[in-house]
Amino acid sequence: MTGIVIAGAGIGGLTAALCLHAKGFGDIRIFEAVPQMKPLGVGINVMPHSSEVLHKLALGPALDEIAVRTRCVEYRTRFGHLIQSDPRNVEAGFSAPQYSIHRGELQFLLFDAVRERLGSDAVKAGKPVKGYRQDSDKVTVLFEDGSDQEADLLIDAEGLRSKVRAQMHPNEGPVCYEGTMMFRGATEMDMIGDGRTMVIAGNHDVKFVTYPISEKARKQGKALTNWVAEVRVDRPRHIQDADWSRGATLDYITPFKDFSMNDMDLVAIMRGAPSVTEFPMIDRDPLPFWTDGRVTLLGDAAHPMYPIGANGASQAIIDGRVLADSLAADPGPGGLQAYEAERRPVATNVVLMNRKGGPEQVLDIADAIVKGPDDRIEDLIAAEELERVAASYRATAGFQRRAV
Repeated sequence: MTGIVIAGAGIGGLTAALCLHAKGFGDIRIFEAVPQMKPLGVGINVMPHSSEVLHKLALGPALDEIAVRTRCVEYRTRFGHLIQSDPRNVEAGFSAPQYSIHRGELQFLLFDAVRERLGSDAVKAGKPVKGYRQDSDKVTVLFEDGSDQEADLLIDAEGLRSKVRAQMHPNEGPVCYEGTMMFRGATEMDMIGDGRTMVIAGNHDVKFVTYPISEKARKQGKALTNWVAEVRVDRPRHIQDADWSRGATLDYITPFKDFSMNDMDLVAIMRGAPSVTEFPMIDRDPLPFWTDGRVTLLGDAAHPMYPIGANGASQAIIDGRVLADSLAADPGPGGLQAYEAERRPVATNVVLMNRKGGPEQVLDIADAIVKGPDDRIEDLIAAEELERVAASYRATAGFQRRAV
């Protein structure tokens, strides 16, 4: 019998394995659904509170080689006004940097660390989990191929379509659709500004997000620029079968032709991407519980959220750290309950705040007031109002700044 089984070798599952290993747990097996691990995805952000977890796992130097230390997040109007510059670096008082990184590179950094520390056979690919059964002494993990694996605990980190979550909550409704389609690409180009700034421009209906994700390119004066074009559409598309590998099927460029940024050409950035994918902005309603006896949920299996505030991966990383801490104090079902008691209220609040726009609410505050390129933000909006929005989200998500 295996001590702990983790379903899913994504960012959350791999981080949980590393955190558990750091706490002295040695018998950990990870089962991944896909038959072969590949560095999929485009850019993501790792918030300061979650990158602190990775630094404590001795992964800071490796992160600094490949990921960009984000200096700040700039919120802008479609006319190019700077609404707010929200610092995200150590110099601003955070305990660790925010990183912008290719999702696949982060996953493989964690994957390599797991194989090095837990053993080359710690991750078994091509073993999708379909469910579980349990008694007071053990849980039996059930696989799609008909095999099973006994364990002390099952940690499910299989994401939005987790079958363990479906078994635990059989009457859960469909995913929730926000009304926005997201189009994503990555474009190799000249560096914009300092090469360490994330820009979010527009409003709730038409929004452009961009940030550099390669430190190696930045050091050469270039940028691998991740971008997301968000456009509200009239009818839902591919909601139940959402897949980030689906190529773009809608016009995502036209809504941005009247945006004006003095340091970047949004249309040129979008046209420069070798491929563009589309995905609906979806999440799920918060659950009343994550834990059933010897089984618990983690990451997107527990709390899928709109990608507003760039917090999805970061919350999964925090899940892994809290789970390991809780099981170190109580290595059984009680530890899983303690993990849920700490994490579920926080994650629920982030899901709900993201539905309201999270820190990006400042875009709509400005959009309602700023009507042309000659308007002055400072004459129309008090800086204190904008900071209240940013501070509220930092407190909810858990990455507060210290005094500097």
